[in-house]
Amino acid sequence: MKVPVVRNILEVNERLSQENRKIFDAKKVLVLNLMSSPGAGKTSVLERTAEALQDRYKMAVIEGDIQSSFDAERLQRKGVQAVQINTDGACHLDSNMIRMAMDSLQLEGVDVLVIENVGNLVCPAEFNLGEHHKVTILSVAEGDDKPIKYPLMFQISSVLLVNKVDLLPYVDCDLHAIHQRARQLNPTLEIFDISCRTGEGLEAWIAWLEARIRERKNLP
Repeated sequence: MKVPVVRNILEVNERLSQENRKIFDAKKVLVLNLMSSPGAGKTSVLERTAEALQDRYKMAVIEGDIQSSFDAERLQRKGVQAVQINTDGACHLDSNMIRMAMDSLQLEGVDVLVIENVGNLVCPAEFNLGEHHKVTILSVAEGDDKPIKYPLMFQISSVLLVNKVDLLPYVDCDLHAIHQRARQLNPTLEIFDISCRTGEGLEAWIAWLEARIRERKNLP
């Protein structure tokens, strides 16, 4: 039987993720692994985050998509250093992909590196990449049952961004139920309700992020 193969893949990935973490720590770069289903707004969140940080901190992005470089080009137009990984069908990024992408990044002087994972709520949760925090985005248009259906994503994340709250009057979604169900899975989860379109809630998210950057650099 070949059952041990999956375990071995995960073990190799975990070892490589620890090597990635050593590189990030040596350079004092805060690294986030950004995960969501397709269309939840990962790239829009990064655009708004880059705009908010641009006068104080330097941000870089590793973009993961099955095909195309559309999202990386969007971020480059915002002045963000961005590298694209095309997985050619794979549903997630792994630590080896991140290690190779780092060869194309200039990390000196970067304060925060965001890895935008491939869009789905299953596979990305299984693979550590060397990040310091996992951040999950859920849009209200997806409904309030996702924490129940995909619990691991919410259990392992430090932050949940509930995006597109400006659409709440038009969709069948109970925001309180999202909070309650996510916190039942992860009582320490930080939850920020945001709208990239209107800017609602983004200030609190940026404040959380800046605090983590200062911690990484041992700044007050």
